[in-house]
Amino acid sequence: MIDPRALPWPPAPIKTERLLLRESEARDRAAVIELFASSEVGTYIGGPRPRDELEHTVPEIPGRRPGFFVVELDGVVIGTIQLDPRDPERPGCRPEAGETELGYLFLPEAWGYGYATEACTAALDWFADVLPGAPVVLDTRTANAGSMRVAAKLGFTELERFEEWGAEQWFGVWSSAMPPA
Repeated sequence: MIDPRALPWPPAPIKTERLLLRESEARDRAAVIELFASSEVGTYIGGPRPRDELEHTVPEIPGRRPGFFVVELDGVVIGTIQLDPRDPERPGCRPEAGETELGYLFLPEAWGYGYATEACTAALDWFADVLPGAPVVLDTRTANAGSMRVAAKLGFTELERFEEWGAEQWFGVWSSAMPPA
């Protein structure tokens, strides 16, 4: 089993053409709370969480763990990328496909500019460097057209669809050993 929590962490900040991916810091707390409290972001992840609850539960340094990247544009946090172990109890879990799951959240004002694809590409490239050939899985609601486009652009291949959280989910796999779609 490949556990992304065992990877060397933190990596050096990753710079793309427009973005910076880096380890989380205390100054990111407000942006992380905004992500989870946003009704638009919550549309496809089970709804927004109450801001007052988040103020009490989000740690001083949010997401301080291997595989959690903060995404900045011009010094402003616009989202997060996560490479986490996939919960084996979730529907669609297929350990033979890969046990590391890619997740991403971006503030609504960052949608539609290609930032998710750019940031996820950088995170997957980093992952492929530290674990060559290791697959990564991703699932998203089929109704989330933007996330479906990101998965296709990243080269994820559909493995199955299933029902979870009252909606159809798309489940795919990516590997640096596979040619892009």
